[in-house]
Amino acid sequence: MIPTLPFGRTGHESTRAIFGAAAFWETPQKDVDATMDLILQNGINHVDTAASYGKSEQLLGDWIRRHGKPFFLATKTDQRAKQAAYDQIRRSLDLLHIAQVDMIQIHALHEEPDWTTAFGAGGVIEAVVQARDEGLARFIGVTGHGVPVPEFHLRSLAQFDFDAVLLPYNYVMMQNPRYAENFNKVLAVCKERNIAAQTIKGITRSPWNDVQQNRTTWYRPLENQADIDLALHWIFGNPQVFLNTAGDINILPRTLEAAHRFTTRPTDEQMKEMTERLKMEPLFT
Repeated sequence: MIPTLPFGRTGHESTRAIFGAAAFWETPQKDVDATMDLILQNGINHVDTAASYGKSEQLLGDWIRRHGKPFFLATKTDQRAKQAAYDQIRRSLDLLHIAQVDMIQIHALHEEPDWTTAFGAGGVIEAVVQARDEGLARFIGVTGHGVPVPEFHLRSLAQFDFDAVLLPYNYVMMQNPRYAENFNKVLAVCKERNIAAQTIKGITRSPWNDVQQNRTTWYRPLENQADIDLALHWIFGNPQVFLNTAGDINILPRTLEAAHRFTTRPTDEQMKEMTERLKMEPLFT
């Protein structure tokens, strides 16, 4: 059974593996339908998508139109100005065939100009608050990538009472002292204020470098079941965090298998051995 955890102060008990619907970027509808069957069979009750994930909202929305929404659903806006973001949120709801999304997230807020615009007059913060006030969204989150993102999240949390954050987390990434220090500061704030902490890039092996890309993820993922087990169990060994699954439907079954099997966190020695054996590299430096 995949473990669950209260999703911050939302009142929802989410599976710690959250389905990342970036995997539906350009997926045939029949494969989307089969994947949705798979996640529900495995008890996944939380799905995360975004307006900028190709056709994800449209494809997921077609499934929702036929089957309803038996899960907590989050999407994201990548617009920084109020009106553009509000219009995008309305479009997302139309594509998803829903009147209200459980959570709207400000997408990839990890660069200075974007951050300044987002929190300024007429910025996206005003749009997501309006959407919540109008009943278009229940909760508000913020996401980001890269080494500086925990620092941006700390600033964002000081400015606004977000319900959730999302940022990278894996063993290799946490060997960066700057990233690890600030990631742990974010988790401390989240714990104090009951904010959900979502993580991404959990089964990253490295950039593609000179390897022929054979997956729909923009990075090279782990593929061997035993390696995925180690990576995911290391993440689940932190009892505060969720893991958003990687953007490849063909790797998803192995990720779900690993989530079902979680018992304890692997040792540092096990993680170091895998890192060296696979020549793992951080995506962000």
